[in-house]
Order: sequence, then C-alpha cells, then structure tokens
Amino acid sequence: MNALLGIIFHTIGGGASGSWYMPYNWVKKWRWEVYWISGGIFSWLIMPLLAVLLTTPDWQGILQTTQGRVVLNTYIMGLLWGIGGLTYGLAIRYLGMSLGNSVLLGITSVVGSLGLPILRNVPGVAEIIPEGLSFTDLFSSTGGQIVLLGIAILLVGIILSGRAGIKKDQDLGHLKEGVNSEFKLSKGLMIAIVSGVLSAFFSFGIDAGKEMAVAARSLAVEQGYPFVTEAGGGFKYLFENNIIFFVILWGGLTTNLIWTTALIFKNRTGGDFVDKKTPLLRNYLFCALAGTTWFLQFFFYGMGETKIGNGASSWTLHMATIILTANLWGFYRKEWKGVSKKTYKMILLGIGAILLSVIIIGIAKWLYPELNALG
Repeated sequence: MNALLGIIFHTIGGGASGSWYMPYNWVKKWRWEVYWISGGIFSWLIMPLLAVLLTTPDWQGILQTTQGRVVLNTYIMGLLWGIGGLTYGLAIRYLGMSLGNSVLLGITSVVGSLGLPILRNVPGVAEIIPEGLSFTDLFSSTGGQIVLLGIAILLVGIILSGRAGIKKDQDLGHLKEGVNSEFKLSKGLMIAIVSGVLSAFFSFGIDAGKEMAVAARSLAVEQGYPFVTEAGGGFKYLFENNIIFFVILWGGLTTNLIWTTALIFKNRTGGDFVDKKTPLLRNYLFCALAGTTWFLQFFFYGMGETKIGNGASSWTLHMATIILTANLWGFYRKEWKGVSKKTYKMILLGIGAILLSVIIIGIAKWLYPELNALG
C-alpha cells in the first residue's frame, strides 16, 4: 500500500510540475514580471504558509528551536534555487514547454546527481556539506558506473534536444508566430543552463533542512497526529517535509520579489495590476492557479518521499512524470509545428534519451541502495 500511494503521490506531483506554467499562457495583456510575481505569491508565500498551518505541529516553535545555522543554510539554498526558478520562467518563455523543460530537467539531473559528489572531492568543501559518496567513489563500484552511464546518456539527450532547437530555429526562420512568436534559441539556452544548475539547489535545501523535518515528525508522533506510519523500524509523518519547503520557498520569494520589483519599476508596468482594460479577474485567477499548481509539485513529492523514500523510486517517478507531462503539453501547444521531420525525430530522440537516463539512474539506485548517498 505504501508503494502504491508513493507512486500516486509522485505521479500527481510530477504532473503538477509539468503543467503549472500552462495557466500563464491564458493570462492576457499583462507583462511577464507582473504575472510571474502574481502567481509567485501563491507559490512561495500563501500555499507554503497554508501547508504548515494545516499540517505541521508547532511550526513556529520548530523554527525557533532549530539551530540557526540549519535554518540559514536552508534559506540560502532557497535564495540560490530562487534564481533558478526565476530563470526557469524566462527559459520556458523563450524555448517553449517541450524544449525548455527537456534541457532544464536534463541539466538539473546532472547537477543533482553529480554536484555533491564532485564537491566532496574538493578540499575544504567536503566538511561543510552532507556526508555521502564522492565522485571518485562512483568509478570504483558497479552501481556508480551504471549511474555514470546514465549521466552519459543524459548528456546525449541534452545535446540532441539542443540540436533540435537549433534546427527548429533554422526551420522556422522569420516565420515565428503564435506559440513560437517569442522563440529565441541562444538566449533561451543560456538562461536554461543557469536555471538548470541552480534549480538543483532545491534538493540541497531539503538535505540542509532535514533537522526541521525530524522535529516535525517527532512532534506529530508525540501529539498523535494522523498520517504517521511506521517505516524501517521508525516513524514517518506524511507532511514532515512541509516545514523545509516553507523555509526554502522564503528564499525563493526573496529572490523573485527583488527581481520582479526592479523590472516593474524599470518597465513601469505596475499599472497592469489594476488596469481595467485587461481581464483582471481572469488574470488573477489563472495566476493563482499557476502558483498553486506549482506548489503542489513539492507538496506531493514530500508525501511520496515519506512512502517510498528519497531515493531511486522517488526521483525516477518524479522526473519521468515531469518530462512526459511537459512534453505532452509542448506537443499539444504545437510548439514543433512547421519543423522538418528530421527536426521532429531529433527532439523525440532527445526526450527519449533523457527519459531513459532517468530510468537507468533510478534502477542503479534501486539495485545499489548505497548510491542514495549521492545527495
């Protein structure tokens, strides 16, 4: 039953992660910075606060009693991730749902899999990050070699997707219209690389804030909260990760609020918030839907993680569902309409390689549990 619930939760979370940007496409006559922060208020403030209020026992007490270093490190990871989230929106704007998510998720997977292992080989850095396998450890075990194979296939998928983007740019030429009217390959790819690297800091933030999740779990057990289950000789609380998300997302809110406020003043677009010539109610509702859907990806990931662990199954299910969902939306929006058959086949191969790599890495972690110490 735990495995089945875990699959359901991760599927819902992955579907939300692959779909949340769609409502922004239905916002009319608002500039990017206006609808981005309008939705972001729900993503990084309202929904996380609502989640901890409803599910986390004495959440304020947890924050007050947790070591300041833990809270600060988690918040800093959120600040860095916030830049990744900010640039994610721009990357999808310029590359589209299909190409943008394929490149972004590929880069995030590489950094998420190899970032901490590489840092553990850096003198002076290994002491301040969570313990686990180093990059050199991967070469000395069968499981590590399978992970490296998966990452190699992942890189091939990223290259194929990027090449498909170049071909798309050539195929469309100056005839970019409709959903492709803002397609800008070079700019989008540069932003996607930055976003892909920094987006991995969310997982680093979860590792940094585990002490808060443990505190929430202990209080939930003591106070007889529902949704507490026994697992692996101990207990798990279904919503224990919400307190970590709350702190990480405060960091994300800080980054995005500073940037969008600067853009609003620079572009003088603040009037959009109250401009009666725009469909105000419709725009606010779609922004709220986008922001809420965005938060649900982590809400359900946290629930799934308590059922099947933060290892192979969780990561594979989540990433695979995101890749499939985002690309289905991309094809639905006809982002590849007008390209040659060769270009179309190339993006399909790129997506397939990225999906295959995620599955290979997931199988490796399932067969060799020690690989879950990658980070």
